[in-house]
Amino acid sequence: MIKRAEEMNSSVKVNMRDGDGQVVVTNLLDAGEYKGKSRLVATLTLEPGCSIGEHVHENEEEIFYIVEGEAQYYDDGEWVTLYKGDSCLCLGGQKHSIANRSDKTLVVAAVILTY
Repeated sequence: MIKRAEEMNSSVKVNMRDGDGQVVVTNLLDAGEYKGKSRLVATLTLEPGCSIGEHVHENEEEIFYIVEGEAQYYDDGEWVTLYKGDSCLCLGGQKHSIANRSDKTLVVAAVILTY
């Protein structure tokens, strides 16, 4: 299966998870196009000053991969800086958040696996 960029659906989430500003969510693949147990396969684009608020994943885990930019990432109690090429994992029951505190666009590949 090939899916071209122009075939991907995007939506704008304002104050995502009580975060600041907006996040553009671009679905790389939609549910039903794959057989694995996933709730999200997407890129998240955050302009400077935007964030996704702190939240917990229950019965699922989320993988982030920094495609472009620099992120401030809340990793279950600790803030860390992530750079292009870095990845992180939020396991079920853990809290996380991500913010763009830089002056450049942040693009994150995100996959939510369910179980």
